[in-house]
Amino acid sequence: MGKIINAYILPHPPVIVPGIGRGRERSAGPTVEAAKKVAREIALDRPTTVILSTPHAPGFRDFVYIYDQESLSGDFAAFGSPEIEYRFRNNKALYTAIAEKAAQAGINAGGLGSSMKKQYGISDRLDHGALVPLCFIQREWKDFRLICISTPFLPFEELYRFGRCIEEAVAESDERVVYIASGDLSHKLDRDAPAGYHPMGRKYDEYLVDKVRRNDVQGLIGTKEDFLEKAGECGTRSIIMMYGALHGRKTASEVYSYEGPFGVGYLIAKISPEDKAVQASSGEAGMTDQLEESMDRAPARLARETLEMYIRSGNKISVPGWVPAEMKNRRAGVFVSLKKKGELRGCIGTVGPTMVNIAEEIITNAISSGTRDPRFPTVKESELEDLTYSVDVLGPPEKISSMDELDIKRYGVIVTAGFRRGLLLPDLEGVDTPEQQVSIALQKSGINSGERFDLQRFEVIRYVDSD
Repeated sequence: MGKIINAYILPHPPVIVPGIGRGRERSAGPTVEAAKKVAREIALDRPTTVILSTPHAPGFRDFVYIYDQESLSGDFAAFGSPEIEYRFRNNKALYTAIAEKAAQAGINAGGLGSSMKKQYGISDRLDHGALVPLCFIQREWKDFRLICISTPFLPFEELYRFGRCIEEAVAESDERVVYIASGDLSHKLDRDAPAGYHPMGRKYDEYLVDKVRRNDVQGLIGTKEDFLEKAGECGTRSIIMMYGALHGRKTASEVYSYEGPFGVGYLIAKISPEDKAVQASSGEAGMTDQLEESMDRAPARLARETLEMYIRSGNKISVPGWVPAEMKNRRAGVFVSLKKKGELRGCIGTVGPTMVNIAEEIITNAISSGTRDPRFPTVKESELEDLTYSVDVLGPPEKISSMDELDIKRYGVIVTAGFRRGLLLPDLEGVDTPEQQVSIALQKSGINSGERFDLQRFEVIRYVDSD
């Protein structure tokens, strides 16, 4: 069984690389010394794989780009030192497993074909966000394979869920992994900063360092986008993804250094996971005296209470004590659907489990259904009393060879071609044939009906709001 043995936050200023700074690195002495310390610790850990997330890899709004070529390489030619070059072996097996876990969670992730790279002007070369941390590591430890991942502009909760996919893929491997979250803090700390000055720059750095010291993951996920924009940072998304990869494990953090030379904030910190996973979800403690709700009503009731609290207060609900043990002890993919006066008002879900249990899966997807379904505006408080809820708890998907094996009342369908995937739930109004079911799923995924695609089917248990 594989595991992430340690995680680190590292900045990526090329100026601290010997041969590039030409003496200027002395102005960032604490950062250089802390980076050397991290490298020595990694050498003692002897990881078989380093997973690194970088904000300077090609970034998309709805796709997590993972470098997929066999050999990963890059140099510092853009910084006047083309002779400083590094090459690493890609861990293709683990890369593939991460992409598959992401697909199960409804997150598009993976590599890109050569024609698409050409279309978007994407280079196969590693960026400085990856190379700067790696150049320190490789001085002390060379016997590792690399997985390099972009930090896309997904909602923060989605980034965290993708980190969960990394954690699951690692757990099913035989790898000893060190995770590196590459990212600088504010680029606007003073008048000489590369992005100019903004008073929020220093406030952001203090805020971020405090969140890391306290491992305040929910606080990080709740960070406002405009705060980040004013601060001019590039590390938050990488750090949130890292914490997702440590989901379910107690962690201790230690800040090795923080400074702001050149008007940019550089943080180096270690996040050490304990071996024991967290056993109870956040809302269970002290609630055993409350009666459990009937399983027939509980999923839809939890979806309702979740969205109503979130819309009215902006707060995410903790798992209530009345939730049945089955929802706390089992994991599964979940879809939450909202209807307003009989018309669809939102539907978001996950093909496979991404959270610690079904209850947390419902909470996450209920919020997303009301606020992040791209087909609809965010639910308003005035609409809440008109909403009805249904929750579909998914069984594991199974591969089928043709539409003849589908039953629209019993089975949902999943269509897959590369990293594109579309899903349609069973027993939907207006869907009368397997051909129609597959056609709608193909449209949702962007797969042309003439392309080659794989079919899977799955069963669900549907829980409907009875209020």
